[in-house]
Amino acid sequence: MSANSNTSIFEELKWRGLIYDVMDGVEELLAKQKITLYNGFDPTADSLHVGHMVPMIALARFQRFGHHVIALAGEGTGMIGDPSGRSAERNLLSAEEAHHNVEEIKKQLAHFLDFEVATNPARIVNNGDWLLNYKLVDFLRDIGKHFTINTMLTKDSVKNRMNRDSGLSYTEFSYSLLQSYDFLHLFETENCVMQTGGSDQWGNITAGCELIRKKTGNSAYGLTYPLVKKRDGTKFGKTAGGAVWLDPKRTSPYKFYQFWLNTDDADVIDYLKFFTFFDQDTILELQNEIQEKPELRNAQKTLAKEMTQMMHGQTALEKAIQASEALFGGEISGLSSDDIHEIFAEVPSFAFDKDQFSGTGKDVLSLLVESNFLKSKGEAKRAIAEGGIYINNHRLNENSGTITLDQFIEGKYLVLRRGKKNYFIIETL
Repeated sequence: MSANSNTSIFEELKWRGLIYDVMDGVEELLAKQKITLYNGFDPTADSLHVGHMVPMIALARFQRFGHHVIALAGEGTGMIGDPSGRSAERNLLSAEEAHHNVEEIKKQLAHFLDFEVATNPARIVNNGDWLLNYKLVDFLRDIGKHFTINTMLTKDSVKNRMNRDSGLSYTEFSYSLLQSYDFLHLFETENCVMQTGGSDQWGNITAGCELIRKKTGNSAYGLTYPLVKKRDGTKFGKTAGGAVWLDPKRTSPYKFYQFWLNTDDADVIDYLKFFTFFDQDTILELQNEIQEKPELRNAQKTLAKEMTQMMHGQTALEKAIQASEALFGGEISGLSSDDIHEIFAEVPSFAFDKDQFSGTGKDVLSLLVESNFLKSKGEAKRAIAEGGIYINNHRLNENSGTITLDQFIEGKYLVLRRGKKNYFIIETL
């Protein structure tokens, strides 16, 4: 998808609310030439989470406007840990853990960046390639002498931690030097003149610009994006189960879809601006729909579909939608036992020995009563006669005699329902 040639990337970021801090000269620079810029991602885990998607998608925006983008996977800096925005020191990663995490993160970055386009293909670099073999004494002589303790103590990330009981280790204190050297290295080897990041990276970014000025006499630039927060003050990207990860093994496409689908009306337009490539007219139309028909939740549905398709692909999106509809009486066939377990995790359940469903199966009335789903066979008969009992979202009739193992999802789960929303799970052991 190409960008509108009549709009600059700076104007694009501005109307989306994506500019938090920006150095003087950036707007003019971006208007007059195509530059090389980078954004770093430290491998603190083997997956990024939705909080990383603003800078990732922003890199893709720059690329669509013809700029040359570099995603830096921080194997070197990841072994130290950035104190920015942290109340306590991270657990240090081993070299093996950091390398493994970088390789996994590279795969996720490839969902957003185009490495095949002829004019300005995206690149991924690993700062472990230059940091891990840099000798300490050489680094202190070449880089450390350009930093003053006085200046470093004024950084918010340093001041905030020094005012806490946990303090700040020398290891973390040195992080800014490493990130600054990353910028210098890319400036000298890739003609990279700008670094971007979240607003908590401003101090590290400006330190890198200053190092480049001192070492080369040239100018470099920085731009930061706002850290996304919910209007109610709670942290974006967190659920009751923890962080919303991009790795489908950590957060399934179904839960990923549900995260976006459950966005509050007060946040959804901002999220459409931050995370999608929809133009102003499309987003304005969705905003009007919220005001006129909020009960339809079209903005949330559009956001959830777009983000799930972007991250996990069309097949995963279709399955996530099917799983979501299963809660409202939709088709269950085709879903896996893992899907059922996830969708109905909070639903009451009862376990039977698998052998009870072998052969001719188990009597329906006995199943409904022995599981404590219904109180008596009389109640069960009446409910079935009234058309109010469903198995796997298919209505039972008075001729439904027995339940066999082949009716269970992958031999594991049977979904009972009374009325529209009263679900119950039968599990086999």
